[in-house]
Amino acid sequence: MKTRIALTALLALSTAAGALTMTASAKPAPAPSIHSYILLDRTGSMEPIWSEALSSVNAYADGLAALDGGPRVNADITLAVFDAQDGLQFDVLRKDVDPNNWNDVTSGEVNPRGMTPLYDAIGQIVSLAEKDKPEKAIIVIMTDGEENSSREMTKTAAKAALDRARAKGWEVVFLGAEFSNFDDAEGVGQTSSRNMAVSKDQLSDSMNRLAQKSKSYAAGAAPSVEWNAEDRAAAKEDEVKERTGTGSGNNRNQPR
Repeated sequence: MKTRIALTALLALSTAAGALTMTASAKPAPAPSIHSYILLDRTGSMEPIWSEALSSVNAYADGLAALDGGPRVNADITLAVFDAQDGLQFDVLRKDVDPNNWNDVTSGEVNPRGMTPLYDAIGQIVSLAEKDKPEKAIIVIMTDGEENSSREMTKTAAKAALDRARAKGWEVVFLGAEFSNFDDAEGVGQTSSRNMAVSKDQLSDSMNRLAQKSKSYAAGAAPSVEWNAEDRAAAKEDEVKERTGTGSGNNRNQPR
């Protein structure tokens, strides 16, 4: 009887020790990851809203880094700006930067100039993403005007590039900065739910909202990144439409 009790005790101790060993050796699941590619229009017509545009990019980085009760993600941000001066000018200002290590982008680094080679710039930002091969990515395109100076990419070619991105499950979002004509966006395959006109004083708020949506998408809590009625009201989209009109972007592409 005593032997049986002793054996039972030893077995219990062995089982408990094994459970502790398994618990100690178990590693927490890695946080979901996402790579954000921000394509910022730096053409001449952006000058009146340039400070707000740069602040909104920084707000996006802050939103990704914030521990606000939402999902925690491992994130990288690549920021590129574009314009045209005798051809496409495409400059990568930040490459694969962890938002926790983000240095605010300022007007001391980059200022508005030139024309709008939107299709060419789309081709370049998609190419960057394809070289990185992230599992999940979001391409954010912020512009205040229409395509007017691409030389390398046509609308069809730009659409094909974004179609490749969408086929990988990556999200593509357009923000019209004081701009409501999304003919170019729709021409490259964008659905209206992923395009939004934003008042300049709401750019930072909208980009912070986008950061939260990006984290939810990365974590699998949301299947896509889309703007809802609350986002549009906060962005003052209707006011932008009233100020600019659906087809009023034609005069917003001249350099200053």
